[in-house]
Amino acid sequence: MLELRNVVKSYEGKPLLTDISFTVADGETVCLLGASGSGKSTILRMIAGLDFPERGAILLNSLDLAGTPPHLRDFGLVFQDYGLFPHLNVFDNIAFGLKMRNASAEEIKQRVTLLLEQINLAGFETRSITDLSGGEQQRVALARALAPSPRLLMFDEPLGALDRSLKEDLLNEIRGILRKTNIPAIYVTHDQEEAFTIADRILVLHEGTIIRDGVPSEIWKDPQSAFVAKLLGIGNVIDGEVVAENKVKTAFGVFSLDCKKQVREKLQLLITTGEGKGEEIQLTVEDILFKQDQFQVKARGGITIYMKEAPKVGDVITVQVQVKCLS
Repeated sequence: MLELRNVVKSYEGKPLLTDISFTVADGETVCLLGASGSGKSTILRMIAGLDFPERGAILLNSLDLAGTPPHLRDFGLVFQDYGLFPHLNVFDNIAFGLKMRNASAEEIKQRVTLLLEQINLAGFETRSITDLSGGEQQRVALARALAPSPRLLMFDEPLGALDRSLKEDLLNEIRGILRKTNIPAIYVTHDQEEAFTIADRILVLHEGTIIRDGVPSEIWKDPQSAFVAKLLGIGNVIDGEVVAENKVKTAFGVFSLDCKKQVREKLQLLITTGEGKGEEIQLTVEDILFKQDQFQVKARGGITIYMKEAPKVGDVITVQVQVKCLS
C-alpha cells in the first residue's frame, strides 16, 4: 500500500501543498482531480522521486521512500506527451524497461507479445513510433509502463492530447487493463468525466488541499462544497441567507432547510432538478440549447436545468428541484 502522510510543499516561497494525506490500496485506482495549479502533478513527481516534500513522508508498504532513488522505486509513469523513444520501434520501446533489468530475450518477447495483445496492437512490433496515431502512441506508452510489472502506475493527464472519441475508447481500455493486472494506480486529471470513468476513489484538490475524498457515487450525491459542485458540474450553486430557524432565503424563494447555521448567516446551496418530491420554483427562460437527448435550459438568475421538452425563450416555467446546503 502507498501512503502519503502530512506532505507539505511550497513553490517560490508560497504554499503549494498543505498537509496532503491519502492511501492507495493494492489494486485500487485513485484519481487526483483538480484545476491546473492545484498541485496534482507535484504529488506525482514526489511519489516518483523526482521531487521531495519539505515535510511529511511517502511510504510504500510502511517503508519510507525518502532514501530510494527513482529508478529503484519500481513505479511506472505515463505522460500526456507519451515520452516514447522516436529512434526505437514499437517492440523496442515496450521492451526498454525489461532490457534495463537484463531480462532474457525469450522473456522479453513473451512479455511484449502479451502486452501488444492487451493494448490491441498485435502485429505492430516493427512499426516506427512516428507512423503511429496519437492514440496508438499512448497505448505503446501504457504497455512500456506495464512491461516491468511495476508496483504502482502513475498517469499524468495521459489523454489530454487526444480527441473525444479516442479518449473514451482508450480510457475504457486503461480501466480494463488496470482491473486485469490489479496494479494500484494514481490517475491525475482536470477532466471530471475521466475521473468518474476510471477511479475507484476520487480526491478533489483545491489550492493544495484535499477537500473531498470518496468513491465517485458518494461525491456526486454529496459534493459537500460549492467548489466541488462547480468543478463537477453538479446542479447549480446559489447564495442564501438564514432568516429564521430552518428557513433559508434565496433569489428563488424561501426554502425549509436545516443547515445548522445561525440566523443572518450567509451560505451556499446546491439546486438540482429533482425526481419525485421536492421544492417548486419558477424560472424565466433566457436560452435553450439542444444536448443529445434533452434540452439545456438557461434561466434568469444563472440557473441551468435539463428538460425533455423545450420551452420558449421568455416563458416562465415551474420546475421541481432538490435543495441542499453546502459547507
